[in-house]
Amino acid sequence: MSIFLTLLRRELAAFFYSINGYLIIAAVALLIGESFSTVIAILGSDPSPMPVTELFYSTNYFWMIVLLAAPVMTMRLFALEKASGTFETLMTTQIGDVAVVAAKFCGAIFFYLVAWLPLLLCLLIVGHYARQHTGLDAGTVGGMFLGIFLIGCLFISLGCFASAITNSQMAAAMVSFVLGMSLFSLAFLAKALPPNSDLTQIIPYFNLFDQMDSFARGVVDTRVIIFYLSASFFFLFLTLRVVESRRWK
Repeated sequence: MSIFLTLLRRELAAFFYSINGYLIIAAVALLIGESFSTVIAILGSDPSPMPVTELFYSTNYFWMIVLLAAPVMTMRLFALEKASGTFETLMTTQIGDVAVVAAKFCGAIFFYLVAWLPLLLCLLIVGHYARQHTGLDAGTVGGMFLGIFLIGCLFISLGCFASAITNSQMAAAMVSFVLGMSLFSLAFLAKALPPNSDLTQIIPYFNLFDQMDSFARGVVDTRVIIFYLSASFFFLFLTLRVVESRRWK
């Protein structure tokens, strides 16, 4: 556990002790601010029965943050260390591969959640001044942030895998973005499928839009949670296999 915590502090330091980390947070805060302006415009015209959290999710900026932030956050995790030569040094120590992958993933997901904190402030502001239009309670806020966390786990694990298979940060970001866009495309396919399709038993699990819409309304489905966690562990397992193969080269 002490080795894991040391590696985790190392990863967090790489995020918070560099200008790049704060640039990422600033970019995410900017997009959240744009969605905040959109929600204010909606509430300023006509009353809305939708929860504040669902109004934020209904803007396009939410998916822009998920699709763009995850590749940028994860591209350096393994690729930078390989390019600089520190990865080989790390692999020659007695540190386990599982600890390395877990520390890098946990560091990235923690930073990802920190970048989303401005959204909580925006929700509180809108909920306070628009109480006559729509409600805001702990259930809906908790549901939305649970959805943000689960989607983050999936996309961050994709980014970890992409960074593990290349020495180039740019290539890692591109591979991660392509994988994320593939999931995004599957979500469109799942939404467009007719009810009597042969794929209706499988594809709906990839319907990220409806799943996140439920989270934004405070509705939590344990099957969706299991799907996100299973998919995240699958890509982390692939990352681990890549790291293990690198150790024995």
